[in-house]
Amino acid sequence: MEHLEQLYPPRLAEEWDRVGLITGHPDSEIDKVLVAVDPVAKVLDQAIAVGAQLIVTHHPLYLRGTSFVAATDPKGSLIHRLIENGIALFNAHTNADSAEGGVADCLAAAVGLENTRPLIPLSEHTGSGRIGDLPAALPLKTFAQQVAQALPACPAGILVGGDLEAKVKTIAVSGGSGDSFLADARRAGADVYICADLRHHPASEHLEAGKPYLICATHWASEWLWTPQCARELTQSFAGELTVEVSEICTDPWVQRIAPGTKDI
Repeated sequence: MEHLEQLYPPRLAEEWDRVGLITGHPDSEIDKVLVAVDPVAKVLDQAIAVGAQLIVTHHPLYLRGTSFVAATDPKGSLIHRLIENGIALFNAHTNADSAEGGVADCLAAAVGLENTRPLIPLSEHTGSGRIGDLPAALPLKTFAQQVAQALPACPAGILVGGDLEAKVKTIAVSGGSGDSFLADARRAGADVYICADLRHHPASEHLEAGKPYLICATHWASEWLWTPQCARELTQSFAGELTVEVSEICTDPWVQRIAPGTKDI
């Protein structure tokens, strides 16, 4: 746990966030870890199947707190199953978003950015989002295809807004929900802003005013890229002591995307 907090310092977390150890004893001995985006039942099923004693997730289980952990609701049931199976749960959320080598850096690297820096800096290497440049300018359509190939497979795919033939080079990224950083991406001079969960009106009004063009991924896909990096960090730091697996289970809520007018599914 101490090593995870060195990688993703809790001080980097937003004030409203909940990060750290959710269940389990900090002094328990472990030899197998599963890293995932979401603390949900199918991820716990996988942890039990592979014999993990610790699950490290990006998202917290109780972001807004709770007064009840009865096994009569999904989150309460998860808590009970974690304890019954002797599995600890730890999360690194907005602290992992902002940290060097965290979610934003992983997304920026995956889509091919160079000379990256924080979009909203806390320090030289930490802060929300990242902005950088492609090695060479590309048409938006070509770059969007490159982004789609870089992200993990999921049914919902990506959405693209803007002039598909326009050349783009300076790219801003933010894993997870991205509405709140639209103005920051514009001020930073980005040609494209990649994020997730864009709502209709903010996206439409933003594009009416011009660049950056928008690429909207799913929440899970935009943040999953961090999980292999977290696993590598733990494996390298505890070589011979820990086995670390990455969950490739897609925990997006959407299981299929059907284009209007489609007759066959």
